[in-house]
Parts: sequence; C-alpha cells; structure tokens
Amino acid sequence: MKIAIIDYGAGNIQSIQFALERLGFEGILTNDVAFIQSADKVIFPGVGEASSAMKKLKASGLAEIIPNLTQPVLGICLGMQLMCNSSEEGNTKGLGIFDVDVQRFSNAVKVPQMGWNKINNLNSDLFKNTKENEYMYLVHSYYAPICAEMIASTNYEFDYASALQKNNFYGVQFHPEKSGKAGEQIIKNFLTL
Repeated sequence: MKIAIIDYGAGNIQSIQFALERLGFEGILTNDVAFIQSADKVIFPGVGEASSAMKKLKASGLAEIIPNLTQPVLGICLGMQLMCNSSEEGNTKGLGIFDVDVQRFSNAVKVPQMGWNKINNLNSDLFKNTKENEYMYLVHSYYAPICAEMIASTNYEFDYASALQKNNFYGVQFHPEKSGKAGEQIIKNFLTL
C-alpha cells in the first residue's frame, strides 16, 4: 500500500511514521504532487500555527491539490483544522473541505487543552472496534464546533467536534499516533477504508 504523509514543514511526522511501522506499513513523507495524487491513502498531519501552515501549503501548490484528492485522506490536529472553512488562529482561510469555522477556546479553561480526553458519539467506520469514552491524546487551543460533518465529539468547556468526515475526507483533532492501542486501531481502520 502506498501511503503519502504530506510534507509541508508542519512538524511532528516521526510519531506518525513509527505508528505506521508498528502496524507493518511504511508512510512516505513527501510534497511530490504526483506521488500524493497516486497514493492509496494520504495523511495530512500538522503541528503549529494555522496561518503560517496555510502559507506553506499555498507556496508548495498543495492547497489546490488536497481538496481534489479522491482517495481516503486523514487530517490530524492542525491538518484537520486546515481542512475547515477558516480558523480564528491568524484569521486563516482554510481549504473549505469541512463546512465549519475553527474557533479558539475561551479563557474560562486552561488553553491549550493538553493531555488525555474522551471521544464520544462515534459515528464512522473510522471508529470500528473503538469504544465510546475511549481516551485520546490532544494538544490544541482551537476547535471545530459541533456541525453536520461531526463523527465524534469531546467535552472541554463544552462539547466540540473532535472528528469530522465528508466523503473521502476524515479529520481528527486528537493524535491517534500518540494515543496508544486505541489510537493505533483508528489508524488501522483508516488504512483499511
């Protein structure tokens, strides 16, 4: 299986590569458009700030490519947020795949949300063999509100969408590659979609 991990300089790729290796797969870190378009599965990671990440995507031509991919695509953390219409972080226009605008948590809670939290309302093949209230690892200051494309929610200050799906596009706010066996199951599910 050909797995492309989109390389646009938005860090923390190694833990994804290690998680794939543990499952017996190899992920190729690349910004090669032809390779990404021909991959069986595409992982769109992201750690960092939305507006600078979006600038890098535009500069590399990937901003035009990603929304038109037809194979299963998994956005992780900032990757998921960039797949939304916009983000309050740096007043960023996103890729517009998911019809929702990313907002910042209020100062009523500790920001960023960092650590383990539960996922609920699981509603996708992405969560096959995953239990309600399973713990996932999260680090984020911005969130996608509850919306039509939500396939999992998490509560922090209030319920928000911790996973989204539209057609062949999937996004998770949490880091499955850092969430132990339960996270590994989600990666495995993505690879068998």
